[in-house]
Amino acid sequence: MKPTYNTKVGRKPGGHASRRVLASAVLLLFFVLSAPYQSVFAQSSSGPQVYLAGSGNSALNRRMLSLLEETLGSDVNIRSFHSGQTALDNTTPVITLGPEAFTRVRQENRDVPILALLVDQSFISGYSERSEGSVSGILYNPPLIRQAITGQEILPHATRVAMLARPETVELYEPQVDKLPTYGLQARVFVVSSDDDLIPTLIHALNYGDFILAAPDSGIYNPRTIKHILLTAYRRNRIVIGPSQAYVKAGSLASTYTPLTEIAKLAANYIEQYRRDGQFPPPAYPDVFRIELNDQVARSLNIPLPDRQEIINSVRERLAGSEEASDE
Repeated sequence: MKPTYNTKVGRKPGGHASRRVLASAVLLLFFVLSAPYQSVFAQSSSGPQVYLAGSGNSALNRRMLSLLEETLGSDVNIRSFHSGQTALDNTTPVITLGPEAFTRVRQENRDVPILALLVDQSFISGYSERSEGSVSGILYNPPLIRQAITGQEILPHATRVAMLARPETVELYEPQVDKLPTYGLQARVFVVSSDDDLIPTLIHALNYGDFILAAPDSGIYNPRTIKHILLTAYRRNRIVIGPSQAYVKAGSLASTYTPLTEIAKLAANYIEQYRRDGQFPPPAYPDVFRIELNDQVARSLNIPLPDRQEIINSVRERLAGSEEASDE
């Protein structure tokens, strides 16, 4: 038997009822499935919050997010920062990863409180001074004093340190030059006026210093120049300390560095102080650091390397002793 149709509407009898039942079922299913998400959203909307503006490195962003979630605890909600966010909320702190992320947030709104991670002192100090309390940072690149003492721990008889700088960055080294005599080291900055002057200036620096103290100056130390710098130093039986952990893998002898776990711990303390006092502490380095050594380079130059932890302990003690003496 053929099915019968309602000729007025051209559909099977009971079609309206079927559609109503189906719509009710779909609506019920929507509420059932969306309930967990609504619960999560409600939970994330409550309690204190911070925004996280990531870098261009997705793996680094995931790692820092995981560490910050661990150190901040479950009572603080971390949300991704989006363009235009500060127009809706310019009071919630933003944690930025790297100089580019900081600049992006800062340009959008100069009133938003920012805690900058993975930046060096020369980058963040000016912002922090102009926006005292509302802008701060956890410093990443190793301080030159710590690097210099590390070099002396590896070369106990070293008394002179050579540094290379561009004309526009010489002033960054002057405070370090003034501090090094406290640790039994004399320092001199050799100015590299142009790319063509790099190697001739480096040779003069190698003739002066027992080792080269490399600072995080990308105008001098970069993937294009580092091979030439290292080869020139080794041919004259000189070592390079720094400028970072990555360059030790390229051929520098040693560099101290701060683990990301310690950066996250100090960042959590800064966020807690901001929530309590409405201000960030000044930019600072975490107290805990590690050291990267290139054993192959040490063997090629016949340099016996102390134990890593022994170097760390000695450097920490000497830095602490100097700070105590300056406070007296």
